[in-house]
Amino acid sequence: MSNMTDTQQLPSFTTVVSGQLRIITSDINTRPMSFVDDGRRQGFEPALTRIVCDRLGVEPVWFDIPLKKFYSTLRTGEYDVIWFNQIITQERRARADFTRAYGRFDTAVLVREDSPIEDRSNLSGRRIGVIQESVSRQLLEVLPADIDPVYFDGTKDVEIEMLQELREGHIDAVVEDALILFATEAQNAGVRVAFEIPSQHPFGIAVLPGNRELLDALNSILSGLMIDGTLNRLWGQWIPFKSYPF
Repeated sequence: MSNMTDTQQLPSFTTVVSGQLRIITSDINTRPMSFVDDGRRQGFEPALTRIVCDRLGVEPVWFDIPLKKFYSTLRTGEYDVIWFNQIITQERRARADFTRAYGRFDTAVLVREDSPIEDRSNLSGRRIGVIQESVSRQLLEVLPADIDPVYFDGTKDVEIEMLQELREGHIDAVVEDALILFATEAQNAGVRVAFEIPSQHPFGIAVLPGNRELLDALNSILSGLMIDGTLNRLWGQWIPFKSYPF
C-alpha cells in the first residue's frame, strides 16, 4: 500500500500496515527524550514522531520491546522503524538503514553526591554501570583502562536499578546519555553529574532494511522540519538547556 502526501511532494512509500507507522520503542524513562506519563508518550522524540507522522499522513503506533531485541524484532518485517534514543553507528548500520540525524547528544557520568569523582582520571579502578545495549559501552574505551564495567539489561526498570546500585555503593558511577543523567540528577536527591564527555553522538530513526522509499520520505520530512524551524522549536520546548545542534 502506498502512502503519499501530494502537498508535501513526498516520494511514494509503503508501510507494514497501511495508514500506520509501526514503531519499535521502549517505556524506559529517558526524560526529556521519551517517557510515559498517564499512559501517554511524552518527550522530544514522541513529539517529533507525532509531527513527522502527521506530515506523512500515517498514525504512529508504538510497541514496547526490550532494548536487546530491537534489531532482531525489526528484522521480522512486522515493524517499520526503531525510534528510541538510537545513536547511529557503523555496527547498527549493518542491521538497519538510518535517516539523517535529528539530534546530537553528549554523554555524562553520574555519581553519588559525596563522591570524589570529578573527571575521567578519577574513574581509575572504579565500578562503572552501563546499560548492556547502550552505545555508551563504546565510551568505556576512552575511560581509564582499569575501570570495572558493570552491565545492566535494558529493561523497563533499569534506571531505577542502576540508581539504587549507585546509591548503595555497589557501583561508583553510571555512564549514559547526558540529557538522561541531568534529568536524573534533577529528579533525585543524593546524586550529581560529575562531568560530561563531548561525544556529540547523532541520533536517527532506524528503518526496516530495504524500505528505501520510507527512508527517503522520512528524510524529506526531517529536512523540512529543519528548514521551517519546527525541529528547533521542539528542541527549545523539550531541551532548552542545550544548544540546538543544527
